[in-house]
Amino acid sequence: MGTEKQSILIIYTGGTIGMREDPMTRTLSPMNFEMLQVEIPELYKLGFNIESVTFNPPIDSANMTPAIWIELASTIKSNYSKYDGFVILHGTDTMAYTASALSYMLENLDKPVIMTGSQLPIGILRTDGKENIITAIQIAAAQKNGKAIVPEVCIYFSSHLFRGNRTTKEDSQQFAAFMSHHYPKLAVAGVDIKYNYEKINYTGSKGILSINTSIDDNVIVLKIFPGINRRYFEAILSLPGLKGIILESYGSGNMPTFPWIFEAIREATLSGVVFMNVSQCPGGRVKMGYYETSRELQEAGVVSGKDITVEAAVTKMMFLLGQQLSVSEVKAYLSQNLSGEIEN
Repeated sequence: MGTEKQSILIIYTGGTIGMREDPMTRTLSPMNFEMLQVEIPELYKLGFNIESVTFNPPIDSANMTPAIWIELASTIKSNYSKYDGFVILHGTDTMAYTASALSYMLENLDKPVIMTGSQLPIGILRTDGKENIITAIQIAAAQKNGKAIVPEVCIYFSSHLFRGNRTTKEDSQQFAAFMSHHYPKLAVAGVDIKYNYEKINYTGSKGILSINTSIDDNVIVLKIFPGINRRYFEAILSLPGLKGIILESYGSGNMPTFPWIFEAIREATLSGVVFMNVSQCPGGRVKMGYYETSRELQEAGVVSGKDITVEAAVTKMMFLLGQQLSVSEVKAYLSQNLSGEIEN
């Protein structure tokens, strides 16, 4: 594309940013993108070629599914040569899951895919949506020396740009809804947009974009808590068709030392179920073997999630299980940094 006037595709999936309030019932329902444009006349002042595609019907992000991740990836692929960058308008509840999934599915990405939304609908006077979408478009269009400044899947929210698969939603009441505990911000938007170039993923020539949409959703998240019931725990691990379990453990990867827990995990592992250990703490980092309890998990074949978010762990497990790999290969790739989601 030419550098004088950037072209941006907005992919409108729904979410609070595109909601309007019914004056009678006070409930929120999605509106179409044409109505959204009316609410943000500033879009026409940016000086970019802005076009849009709209999910029909727009969805609440609580209804997000892997099938929609595939639709998003396919939409980007089919429009990739036409645009300099992409902005996805998405509900906040599952935005970090979608960003993580896309970071694995979009291979050789060398253009920005910026996800954003809002905490208040665009039609409400105090909405945070206008600044979020306008700045997200500016970041998606930003280039230096003819190349995209941020060729990654990112989340932009409340003046901060985060790597998508390092991000989690932390607050449903504040405008600063998202946080990245283990990776620095990629940009901060104040009077100017200041980019953290050293932390952006530049990997040289990435080749032609391809998408990998093979996903296996036979995965669950199992949170450990005091008083966890043995009968339920064992029943979950023996569910028919189950292939992957994200264990949300305590602190740095610790579990209760009850023998029945490790016996159940060992049996499930022998049957081909893959376990990944992540911390319940938002800022937690799993250190397998640091304490005796996590050492037993390691011996049972559980993979350390290191500093990965739950959202990135779930989508990474689904992605790898969809690749027709052996169990040992899935475990090996879970431990590796595929798309900037964990420490090297």
